[in-house]
Amino acid sequence: MSSITGTTTVITNIASLVTNDPSLGDGSSLGLIQDAAVVIEGDRIAWTGDSRKAPATDNRVDAGGRAVIPGFVDSHSHLVFAGDRTQEFNARMSGRGYTAGGIRTTVAATRAASDEDLERNLTHYLHEALRQGTTTFETKSGYGLTVEDEARALRIAAAHTDEVTYLGAHIVSPDYADDPAAYVALVTGEMLDACAPYARWIDVFCEKGAFDGDQARAILTAGKAKGLHPRVHANQLSYGPGVQLAVELDAASADHCTHLTDADVDALANGRTVATLLPGAEFSTRAEWPDARRLLDAGVTVALSTDCNPGSSFTSSVPFCIALAVRDMGMTPDEALWSATAGGAAALRRTDIGRLTVGARADLALLDAPSHVHLAYRPGVPLVTGVWRRGAREV
Repeated sequence: MSSITGTTTVITNIASLVTNDPSLGDGSSLGLIQDAAVVIEGDRIAWTGDSRKAPATDNRVDAGGRAVIPGFVDSHSHLVFAGDRTQEFNARMSGRGYTAGGIRTTVAATRAASDEDLERNLTHYLHEALRQGTTTFETKSGYGLTVEDEARALRIAAAHTDEVTYLGAHIVSPDYADDPAAYVALVTGEMLDACAPYARWIDVFCEKGAFDGDQARAILTAGKAKGLHPRVHANQLSYGPGVQLAVELDAASADHCTHLTDADVDALANGRTVATLLPGAEFSTRAEWPDARRLLDAGVTVALSTDCNPGSSFTSSVPFCIALAVRDMGMTPDEALWSATAGGAAALRRTDIGRLTVGARADLALLDAPSHVHLAYRPGVPLVTGVWRRGAREV
């Protein structure tokens, strides 16, 4: 780098810097640079390299021999809701199984809540996630299931993130329990028209008890015609058509991917659709763990996300999900971190986040540890001690 202009900050004395650029550092997928520094100019990364070679800057931060990683990219959450489902969780942990029906409880609470209550709840969990290193998040509607309630959920979410997903097809609205076809018509018609201006994505829960393959295809196709790109809740509770449909429609992500056939894995390996794994859901429902090793060995791009929601995965902690993925899903610490950063970016079809390379957005986290491996090595410990988002330190 020949010169830097404008206000700049160097973070130096970094024990290990994860860039997610294999052309840098040790040549691994993480592009690890030891004894490193990173320079922020405005909201972008301007330089990375050996700490001793860092250029002069306006401001200097001493990392004190700690690790720096890209900010986590949480590509699947459900944060516009009211109430909680403590009693349901308590009952489930006492031996009762999980089904999709519990969503109705949150729908009733969300409909009854004011806009102010919903926004207050959303920002509470966003700040909670930020303190744990999450700098980009996707969030969905899906707890209103009326035209008005779905549109207001997306309007509230869009004030806080660009990654907004229309999920009117979370479950069939209780108001249409006797006429699912009429609800699909609403989701693909009036509700879609009201929601599309606020959203980038459209999602559907393709599952027994929610929407079948034909319904899901109709919903996602209607969304594409309105300029929304597909995502799919796929193969969470049982084998089904969700993953194949996601790949067929070039969905950015198939999320959950717990019950997969060999054909499902092959389809993911040969398409652009990212498999987003959500271990918080399996933890909170005592369900079968997704087999991340099987997907990775087949060459599938894998993301890790929280699925933060009040029913089946009430955690905003990506580090917790990393620890679960390493312990119970066959991922290495390197793979889990990549999936929670660059993998999440891929699931959002973004190249400006999830990495610390020149020109990328300056979203990064400082760990109170010498290596990112400590995220899995020391589960449950609050290791994130500093967070920069768009170049500004926020934690």
